[in-house]
Amino acid sequence: MNITGKSAAPGVVLGSIYIYNKKFIIPKESFLNRDERQSHLDRYLLIKEQAKTELEELKISLQKIDPAKAEIFGAHQEIVDDITINEEIPARILSDLWSGDWAIFQVYETIITVLKQTADSLISERSDDFDDVRALLLRLWYGQKNERLSSLKDPVIIAAYDLKPSDTASFDKNKVLAILTETGGVTSHSAIIAKSYGIPAILGIEGLLSLVKQGQQAAVNATEGTVILDPKDDIVTEYNIKNKDFLRDREEAFTYMDKEGLTSCGVKIDIGINLSDCDSENDLKNYVDMAGLFRTEFLFLGRNTLPSEEEQFISYKKVLENYGQKPFVLRTLDIGADKLLSCMDNKSDESPFSTNRGIRFCFNNPGIFKTQIRAALRASVYGNLWLMLPMISSLDCIRKAKKLISDVCLELEKEGIPVALFKTGIMIEVPSIALISAFAAKEVDFASIGSNDLCQYVCAADRADSADAGYYQSYHPAMFHLIKEVTGSFLQEGKPISICGELGSDPLVVPVLIGLGLRKLSMGGASIAPVKRTIASLTIEKAQQIAQEVLQLQTAAQIEEYQKNR
Repeated sequence: MNITGKSAAPGVVLGSIYIYNKKFIIPKESFLNRDERQSHLDRYLLIKEQAKTELEELKISLQKIDPAKAEIFGAHQEIVDDITINEEIPARILSDLWSGDWAIFQVYETIITVLKQTADSLISERSDDFDDVRALLLRLWYGQKNERLSSLKDPVIIAAYDLKPSDTASFDKNKVLAILTETGGVTSHSAIIAKSYGIPAILGIEGLLSLVKQGQQAAVNATEGTVILDPKDDIVTEYNIKNKDFLRDREEAFTYMDKEGLTSCGVKIDIGINLSDCDSENDLKNYVDMAGLFRTEFLFLGRNTLPSEEEQFISYKKVLENYGQKPFVLRTLDIGADKLLSCMDNKSDESPFSTNRGIRFCFNNPGIFKTQIRAALRASVYGNLWLMLPMISSLDCIRKAKKLISDVCLELEKEGIPVALFKTGIMIEVPSIALISAFAAKEVDFASIGSNDLCQYVCAADRADSADAGYYQSYHPAMFHLIKEVTGSFLQEGKPISICGELGSDPLVVPVLIGLGLRKLSMGGASIAPVKRTIASLTIEKAQQIAQEVLQLQTAAQIEEYQKNR
């Protein structure tokens, strides 16, 4: 039997299925008598302390082995202790007479819903952390046994509905051959963990847990997104060979990690890293030329208060100091008003496809924008700041934003607060600005192509909606024609132009991007070595030839086939 899903991390393996099916009890809506309130509150306070103790034990056990994993549990401890949550849950119990388990479920549900509705899929996946903590609290409330993947004795293929941060933080990566899940996208926690550990992964397999059996043999080709259950002898032989080839190839690619991004003809391609918070991927800063995208949304999410100027300043200062004089591209707040904070009274629009986000939200909330710009410019003296504005659709947007930034500069100057030289640029993710990029390039210092959202708007397909999956085509010919237009416009003005979406980390597409003129690519940490290897195999002349051939193709399918077979 063959089953298919979405490839999240490449690889080919053979092994037995281990079904990891955590039972998560969803409480029923229930209310208390007044004399029950205190006992439910006391119980909540007790399990909160038990949760902190359990998380502390996990954190300590991992600190020496894997500090990055230990940080996951540190973050979970902060969630358990969150001031707003610990005001809200007792209030629901004491004032609204909610039962303790229902209060835990619903208060966390509000935060999780807000996070899931963010425009940036990497930020929305942070809902997993809050979901994870909620599951821990409810497990303790109901006195359920703690089951973790740390108990794996032999290497297995994990099959699960989904994997949360705490599920993967304690497992031994050497005991996990592959990961299969029913849910999750290429930016989910499962995908990120799989990529970082080099574990093959296929996500979004519909009905997975009803199709597989405990201990069942399986052949997984995560590069193509296919699983063969109960493979016959000839398939086993074939996959054993493929597995050896894959491992050999991965080891060879990793040797490029500490090399420069140089083509075989000696042209330098700058490699950047995409960051989701001030502590992520710090160990990779020495392998890149820049921080090509720093998402500031993490400071605003999962809380009921806006971050202060000082709080933002401290965070921005930290990352700028960390990257020294390497360009640090700080993207201003890119999240919709309806998807921001529970303290903001806005009507909800549940579609991530909503365009009420980015610079449009900032124009509608100038106080929030001004506070962020003040914090960023104050921090500019500690590094090489490049300010990037998201969701720009016209020259009017650019000029209005530049005026607001200029006003903040003057204000800081009057206050005697130093501001270093910085660049102001834009995200190219809206087709309207891409089509007039020749004009836009005269207005700003640099630009970065956000290929994920550009594709979403070009194809009119919500990249978060599985029903639109067939219409969201990363290899759509229009994408490459727009990238050619934008890149040419900025190069003609002598302005830096990069790409920071998924296309920039796709080794199949990198030759096309270089052939179209791009010399700056930004990506997740797991893609650095494979992309550098691809660059090293190219000459500029060959890349240009590939790009010209791709521009002649008429469909996404033709382009994909050409990329795989050239």
